[in-house]
Amino acid sequence: MKFLDQAKIYVKSGKGGDGCLSFRREKFIEYGGPDGGDGGKGGDVWVECVANLNTLIDYRYQQHFKAQAGRPGMGKNRTGANGEDCIIKVPPGTQVYDEDQETLLVDLKEPGERARIAKGGNGGFGNAYFKSATNQAPRRVNPGLEAEEYTIWLRLKLIADAGLVGLPNAGKSTFLATVSAAKPKIADYPFTTLHPNLGVVRAGETDFVLADIPGLIEGANEGAGLGTRFLGHIERCRVILHLVDGTQENVVDDYHTVREELEAYGAALTTKTEIVALSKCDALDDDTLSTRLAELGQASGAKPIALSSASNKGVREALFALANIIEKVQTEERELELAEAEQQTWRP
Repeated sequence: MKFLDQAKIYVKSGKGGDGCLSFRREKFIEYGGPDGGDGGKGGDVWVECVANLNTLIDYRYQQHFKAQAGRPGMGKNRTGANGEDCIIKVPPGTQVYDEDQETLLVDLKEPGERARIAKGGNGGFGNAYFKSATNQAPRRVNPGLEAEEYTIWLRLKLIADAGLVGLPNAGKSTFLATVSAAKPKIADYPFTTLHPNLGVVRAGETDFVLADIPGLIEGANEGAGLGTRFLGHIERCRVILHLVDGTQENVVDDYHTVREELEAYGAALTTKTEIVALSKCDALDDDTLSTRLAELGQASGAKPIALSSASNKGVREALFALANIIEKVQTEERELELAEAEQQTWRP
């Protein structure tokens, strides 16, 4: 299955059914009177979050979605049938934007959440609605209300607890394949990863989702390489694991390059907790390893982890460091939710 995290679609609700102009005409019934029924309501367009999807690929081949129009009213006081709703199913983490791509309409994070994007038109009144003692033969009916139509953008931001960032060939995909059952493409050339990959990782008693983001290069925020488009998938991450290739001569410049691109992207990525790791340490001698760890530690302001996915060196340490931060953030989020719930609870 191909990965698609952005789609532009057109949605239109159903038009309301027209009211009916009708009179009861039967033998031996002298005063039949008006009996025109009301029109049915047009269908709505809903966006619903479901659990069994992880990409927007379905909306690459179909971009138009229309709800059913309401049926018109009929004689004998028969109301027209309501139109069927149109339900657009999206994966968790999908955001719906207006056509300007800036106005956020709804953010769907949990399966079962849904939002109405376009409301169907109400049905019009038939002439039976307007009858009264002074207007016993009304010939007035209302047409159904018009449908609503919009062009919207769907953007998927993966729900992951931790994100992997770094320059191309920093060992991100190898690390993901080592610690999870994910099977990303691995090769010895840059930009092997062309779309984000997810893997479920277990560290002790803690399970969390790890996202591998395609590599960043200098000028990515201006469109160089694959750009910063995929950084949206780590906006929801609780912690970032920054891998720096230990086989490169200047690990400090490599670290600052990625940090500058994160800062240029915005979305408070630079404020997230960061764990720095020097990857491919199995290819370095002890003196070189010590020197580059010291340089990277001074640049990042934290003690980096010496990591080698090939030999499993530092892998367990990195996983438990991620798990500890994720548990801490989850605990803080639960406490905040409980505090908000207590404030909203009515008390006499």
